[in-house]
Amino acid sequence: MRILQVSAEIFPLLKTGGLADIAGALPTALQAQGCDVRVLLPGFPAILAGLKEPVRVGVFGTPWGEAVEVRYGALPAISQNDQTVYAYVLVAPGLYDRPGNPYEDANKHPYADNHRRFAALGWGAAHLAHGLDPHWRAELVHSHDWHAALAPACLAVWNAGMGPRVPSVYTIHNLAYQGVFWPQHFGDLGLPGHVFSVQGMEYFGQISFMKAGLSYASHITTVSPTYAREIQTPEQGCGLDGLLRGRAQSLSGILNAVDDHVWNPATDSQLEHHFDVRNMTGKARNKAALQAEVGLTVDAEAPLFTVVSRLTEQKGMPLVLSGLAEILSRGGQLLVLGNGDTQLEQAFALQAKAHPKKVAFRMGYDEAFAHRIFAGSDVTLVPSRFEPCGLTQMYGLKYGSLPLVRRVGGLADTVTDTDLETLDDQSATGFVFDDFHADDYGRAIRRAFALYRRRSDWNRVRQTGMRIAFDWASAAQHYTNLYKSLI
Repeated sequence: MRILQVSAEIFPLLKTGGLADIAGALPTALQAQGCDVRVLLPGFPAILAGLKEPVRVGVFGTPWGEAVEVRYGALPAISQNDQTVYAYVLVAPGLYDRPGNPYEDANKHPYADNHRRFAALGWGAAHLAHGLDPHWRAELVHSHDWHAALAPACLAVWNAGMGPRVPSVYTIHNLAYQGVFWPQHFGDLGLPGHVFSVQGMEYFGQISFMKAGLSYASHITTVSPTYAREIQTPEQGCGLDGLLRGRAQSLSGILNAVDDHVWNPATDSQLEHHFDVRNMTGKARNKAALQAEVGLTVDAEAPLFTVVSRLTEQKGMPLVLSGLAEILSRGGQLLVLGNGDTQLEQAFALQAKAHPKKVAFRMGYDEAFAHRIFAGSDVTLVPSRFEPCGLTQMYGLKYGSLPLVRRVGGLADTVTDTDLETLDDQSATGFVFDDFHADDYGRAIRRAFALYRRRSDWNRVRQTGMRIAFDWASAAQHYTNLYKSLI
């Protein structure tokens, strides 16, 4: 099967969140299942720099009159196990040649022409599915998140819908980020008028790229089974729950996985001290090194709680702040890596200044530092209001940092709460709470301290988590079966 994967970013070339990790790992996993996979990416500077031996495939015109060149080449940084990942990259400097974040300017304002920048991505996918490259034509297009959500719509209206339709899969990574634009931008998209309707991409008088993907894809997937059910409810449907309930027969959840080539404490090139479930000495050394690196008191007995996250309300950061006094009063420490809402950034910076030996804050995202955090921490905090899947808790499990999570989405699918029953049957892997409330979160913090004092139980729970295989082979098999049914 010839599969074209479409996304706006891909690890390790360009990453702003978990989308890039999935986009980088899935192609090689699908290749191992026998798929002929190529990826389509916008020509951001970091992506063009990673494209080796590029050749020009062709040019297509955008609805607003701009020409986009398509280049084809290899991505050595993503290739694994002698499996080369090949990519098509859209070369349009006017759209993509901008420094910094791919979606917003230095003042954190979305670029005013984002609707054009990612409409080009959708039309590029449609052109590649209909012969732009005379040597390879996609049998199915799999697009990820709102940036690539126009691809299913472009495929659906190609040649006014005449002739066989190339099937598409659209994956929701986070329903809250929908790519919503003013209706006056609809004319730039090059889609027929009927697409701007309740049955198409019209969303409360505006246009929603996300809704285009949901309305026109042959099949919709999201990144965990629980989240697939949750988004069909008013609470987590973000105004799209009615559409999703209507498409329930074409909606499924496939749990994300972790790339063992990147995230493995026994071989991780970012770590000075390696370890595994049979020999945890390196874990203790990493903790001491991490505490020293960020200026915390080097204390093996102080449980180190950590956050690696966007700093937003959705990710539960107000809960983290509200529970800080509980952590400090019981002798714990907190380390936060992330950026996001300015008020939350300032709040964590103030706490670090007020408690310099107990709280540390690093603003931004640093991939190597994130690896060191998971390797050196005791508890990974993911108290999200909602969470489509979450990779952070999986990284924590693999690196022996017990996740403390809310029972939502993929967090509910991947972490088993620690209680007397799960301790007895040795299924416990972390700490789970239900209500998005400071009291419920605080009880989970206290339970983490209680288990930390019972070191034999703590070690057993940690070993259980480290042995879980969140492997891409099973996820890729689910996708392959879906592709076959659609083609």
